[in-house]
Amino acid sequence: MISAPALLRQLLRCPSVTPADAGAQAVLIGVLEGVGFEVTKLRFGEIENFFAERKGTGKHLCFAGHTDVVPPGEGWSHGPFAGEEDAGVIYGRGAVDMKGGIAAFVAACAREAGHVSLLITGDEEGDAVDGTVRVLEWMQTAGKIPDFCVVGEPTSRTWLGDVVKVGRRGSLNATIVMPGRQGHAAYPHLAENAVHKLVPVLAELAGVKLDDGSEFFEPSTLQITSVDVGNKVTNIIPGEAVAKLNIRFNDLHSGASLTSWLKDVLSRHAPGAALSVKISGESFLTQQGAEVAALVRAIESVTGHQPERNTGGGTSDARFIARYCPVMEFGLVGTTMHKVDEAVPVVELEQLTDVYAALIRGFCR
Repeated sequence: MISAPALLRQLLRCPSVTPADAGAQAVLIGVLEGVGFEVTKLRFGEIENFFAERKGTGKHLCFAGHTDVVPPGEGWSHGPFAGEEDAGVIYGRGAVDMKGGIAAFVAACAREAGHVSLLITGDEEGDAVDGTVRVLEWMQTAGKIPDFCVVGEPTSRTWLGDVVKVGRRGSLNATIVMPGRQGHAAYPHLAENAVHKLVPVLAELAGVKLDDGSEFFEPSTLQITSVDVGNKVTNIIPGEAVAKLNIRFNDLHSGASLTSWLKDVLSRHAPGAALSVKISGESFLTQQGAEVAALVRAIESVTGHQPERNTGGGTSDARFIARYCPVMEFGLVGTTMHKVDEAVPVVELEQLTDVYAALIRGFCR
């Protein structure tokens, strides 16, 4: 039997800071092939990914996760890539986000029969261009799209199983470049202050209440994240001002509708301004059905509690998977993710393995 804690310690010893793999996926491939999975390595650009499948009867369940991690930072009490266990707790960068989740569902797959697969990427913490997006395209071409996918992100808030993600808000990043005419601060009549033109735009955008939220989503929010003129002195009127903003939006909006709104505001205040928009992901919601019910039952059977279903937090690769099949996110308690001394209790990791195993039994019938 595969031990999730032992496998996690192996994975943590691979310093797979995006985009490096550092041997993490080779560890997984060796284990999976040893329990009957057929593995297809899928390298796109400099990113290592793979798809592993073990066919069986019943519905096709896929577990998705990423082996890449963020840089560790300084000040760890245990080596960030040592995979050390101390007093029943395993420390290391990625212990929670999300090598712990991967170790749990690999151990669960080894324990239970059924048609299961794994989508593993090395590009979730990076640009997310050559990872899950490209693997999904390959899966669709190869006829490998599952009936249901679970992403093992650390969704739990206080105790394992208190929260599952049934969707995510969309995310839009915009940059506004406001033109002006540079000049001396003592002679404003000879210049055109770009900041003065930009301020009314930002005031209107920041003052709008986008919505009051919806059934499963909290209210959409707009945050101005940067305003810059690159001015190193105090007596120059800036000839250009640049503002950046981020909108986290619910299912009452789309990237297109919000882009149209931004363009309308600019056209009224400063038709000469330039706007560029990047939509990191649209909002999505997995409706209540057999998939949601199966995961909720699995969590209840192990923890004795019914999880809250919400859509909070940032984006994840689930936003790409939602285009192809029903998807939910469920994993470890995320209080230490991306922090110094990221860690997971062994008992919690084993409990998560039990939940994933119960899901395979309940769904792959």
